[in-house]
Amino acid sequence: MKYQDINAETIDRWIAEGWEWGRPISHEEYEAALEGKWDVVLTPTRKVPHEWLGDLRGKKILGLASGGGQQMPIFAALGAECTVLDYSRSQLESERMVAEREGYSIRIIRGDMTRPLPFADGEFDLIFHPVSNCYIREVKPVWKECWRVLRPGGVLLSGVDHYINYIVDSEEREIVNALPFDPLVNEEQRRQLERDDCGMQFSHTLEEQINGQLEAGFTLLSLYEDTNGEGRLHDLNIPTFLAMRSIKDV
Repeated sequence: MKYQDINAETIDRWIAEGWEWGRPISHEEYEAALEGKWDVVLTPTRKVPHEWLGDLRGKKILGLASGGGQQMPIFAALGAECTVLDYSRSQLESERMVAEREGYSIRIIRGDMTRPLPFADGEFDLIFHPVSNCYIREVKPVWKECWRVLRPGGVLLSGVDHYINYIVDSEEREIVNALPFDPLVNEEQRRQLERDDCGMQFSHTLEEQINGQLEAGFTLLSLYEDTNGEGRLHDLNIPTFLAMRSIKDV
């Protein structure tokens, strides 16, 4: 089985067990967004500044690996034309359920972001990509595809990992792993993931995450850091995630 399929099955099971990032927003939250009261996240705890998104009325947004009925309904309520691509069937079913419940249209596509994206050049005004590329081995091709499918002046909002989570043990007390963390070549790291029921995850350097966007042609406009939201690293205020706002400036 491909590691992408292992992750899709794992996430579907997490959702059935009540995974935080698989719980769609409520009707009340959707109604609040219609009234201008809303927030979304790219990383575990910090809210995305509203100015990072701007006026979304009439904008074409791609939710990249962003299924689950959490962000896309908010953007639809704010007047955006939304497309979501995800590899988890359960995450996409949540998108469909919320759209039907609230009566808006959304294009829903089951797709693997490690493959070329099934969209035309310059199709979108904005891509919203919350933390998810920790589940894929190579991230630079994703940044190149994001650049391709954005229009000139289009914006990429991304949440990525710092790799720190991958060097510590499950209690976040000892450094136990060398980098890169790659369960496809390191059997001990794969056993760690299986023991902790974490699917197949991969560490990425800041060169891959930040310079990968720059190499693809993006200009980095702003960023902020975030913690895990729980656990020892969070208690020590050690950042483990990064949110970035980048533009296709040509």
